[in-house]
Amino acid sequence: MKLRPLALTLTLLLAALAWAALAPLAPARRDELFEIPKGTWARRMAGDQVEILPERIHLTLGANDVLLLRNLDEVPQVFGPALIMPGQSFRLPFEVASSYSFACTAHASGQLSVIVAPHPAPGWETLNWRLRAWIKQLS
Repeated sequence: MKLRPLALTLTLLLAALAWAALAPLAPARRDELFEIPKGTWARRMAGDQVEILPERIHLTLGANDVLLLRNLDEVPQVFGPALIMPGQSFRLPFEVASSYSFACTAHASGQLSVIVAPHPAPGWETLNWRLRAWIKQLS
């Protein structure tokens, strides 16, 4: 009768996958926070390759569709049309799934891309989104 624990384990695993694929996404916050650390400008002026933000930020409508930039550096930073003073934050909500490109002084390239994906459909898309979110939290 060693088959029962295996069958129970498989049933629980399938139930967990079904929940992850079909339950609606209800994130606690819609903000996706990125911080510009203190000393970024000084390090860049000293010739360091400073990669503080990803070149491409991925957001999802209805899940993490508000980009929140926090400037912890000692100098103002430009993001798109906004000037973010030291210690200030800038929130940019997205309401349309698309690709966006912004000027960004926190990047060596001077550009930041934001890709906003549509809200994932129930099933495989939701399961895939949850798995990526869990992996991101673990790293």
